[in-house]
Amino acid sequence: MRIFHGGFLMPVAAGAFLVLQMAPAGAQPAQPLCAAKADDDTLQPLPAPLVPQARALFGLSPEMPAALVQKSTVYRCMNGKAWLCNSGANLTCGKANTSRKSPGAASFCKENPGASVVPMAATGHDTIYQWSCSGKKARVAQQIADTDPRGFIAVNWKPLE
Repeated sequence: MRIFHGGFLMPVAAGAFLVLQMAPAGAQPAQPLCAAKADDDTLQPLPAPLVPQARALFGLSPEMPAALVQKSTVYRCMNGKAWLCNSGANLTCGKANTSRKSPGAASFCKENPGASVVPMAATGHDTIYQWSCSGKKARVAQQIADTDPRGFIAVNWKPLE
């Protein structure tokens, strides 16, 4: 028996199955993006051919325009693999702020002494902490996010396989 694949007839033994893994239409292999760079923390724009993979990875609606997917998604290289981040819904793709001092929280607490929560509008969305006010002083209430080995908020980044 012969199977037509990629312009070639390939012999296949009787009773054998040929399984082909197909990438989404228009998809581009991700590995060449980071093959030469084990680690590169520079946020790079998403190449247009990777839009279908980014859409699937982040569960983005098929109705979302490809240009918007591309504009809101970046990649970087970690351990020789491409990792993607989509900045929708106030997610930050830049390095995490791990400082236990927050000028924004300090200012907020001076104006709102005793507040149980300092909003991220004051602290920034890149912080890994939830902040509160002890009187007029800002304090870390709890850690709310972990960082990956390169210092980015881990939950915001997904490997592109």
